[in-house]
Amino acid sequence: MTSRLSTRDITVGYGGAPVVHDLTVEIPDGQVTTIVGPNGCGKSTLLRTLARLLPPTRGEVVLDGRPITSLGTRDIAARLSLLPQSPVAPEGLLVRDLVGRGRHPHQRWFAQWSREDEDVVEAAMAMTDTTELRDRPLDQLSGGQRQRAWIAMTLAQDTDLMLLDEPTTYLDLAHQVEVLELVCRLNRERSRTVAMVLHDLNLAARYSDLVVVMHAGRIITQGPPAEVFTAEMLRDVFGLEAEILPDPRTGLPIVVPVSSSASPAPAVPAPPRTLSTAALAG
Repeated sequence: MTSRLSTRDITVGYGGAPVVHDLTVEIPDGQVTTIVGPNGCGKSTLLRTLARLLPPTRGEVVLDGRPITSLGTRDIAARLSLLPQSPVAPEGLLVRDLVGRGRHPHQRWFAQWSREDEDVVEAAMAMTDTTELRDRPLDQLSGGQRQRAWIAMTLAQDTDLMLLDEPTTYLDLAHQVEVLELVCRLNRERSRTVAMVLHDLNLAARYSDLVVVMHAGRIITQGPPAEVFTAEMLRDVFGLEAEILPDPRTGLPIVVPVSSSASPAPAVPAPPRTLSTAALAG
């Protein structure tokens, strides 16, 4: 297994107690990796650290064999895209302009907007069913429409590495499946490497090559869905009594909850709201 993006013994926090502790992980090239775990376990913190939006207090993130801190912001944004959990945009920004921001890392002062940029943006909107929304302000859309517009911007960034923090937020079930099918199509047909955070364990089992399970800032286990999703793991990590059944169509595990004995997860400071790596590079 090769990995362009990895961490080495990182510890990360928001000024108080660490949220992620001595964590080492490799994101396998050409695969879909999904990070799961209870609320407050450090999933989003890990993703933000991988994108260099949050510096570790110990350890380092490595991208293409180099410490990510040695790379410029535009260079990172040309290699790696991030869809954060709660992205923000200027008031009144049109959908087409938001999606167009995904092209900023690929432009230079002497080579601005091109026909290729236009084609990539149009394709990204078509793939996310946002073409008809192109001339509408982002702040006038429904939550699901906004989420699809942000995903379109991430696709327009056209990077080999994609980090998606809860990409199905605000989407109904049909659009959740549509987005994850799109993610898998990008992975299979365009060799995109994807690392994403999901809350729905059954969607994680269905759409992942590798599942990484986190609890209290550490990795508890990782592997293919059929190996990771066990009744014991669900009990220990999520406080969930569940049965694991094979999907009759795919053979992948289906989590059937029976009861919960979970206690509230410790509170973790909310990360600051951020733009994506493409917007930061613009």
